[in-house]
Amino acid sequence: QVQLVESGGGLVQPGGSLRLSCAASGSIFNIYSMDWYRQAPGKQRELVAGITSGGSTSYADFVKGRFTISRTGNRVYLQMNRLKVEDTAVFYCNVRDLNGNYWGQGTQVTVSS
Repeated sequence: QVQLVESGGGLVQPGGSLRLSCAASGSIFNIYSMDWYRQAPGKQRELVAGITSGGSTSYADFVKGRFTISRTGNRVYLQMNRLKVEDTAVFYCNVRDLNGNYWGQGTQVTVSS
């Protein structure tokens, strides 16, 4: 059993910052990658950023230069700066390991004045 617990979401004004955190626990082995996705109302879930076991990072074009993904052990973080109204979404952590692909429950990020 693998558990992913996200935290750090909330309400922030445009231009503000938030830091999301995701902690993976349980029977998780040999993590291949840790990613952040988001899903806005009425839209499909989309990849925001990812980090591999080797530390390589990748970002969707719409967050490049504003978001930074990092990892410490079984925790992955997403530092989000210069947030925009269109960043409003539920953000999900995804982890892939030797045995499968796991999702967290999501954390709401609302960017509004």
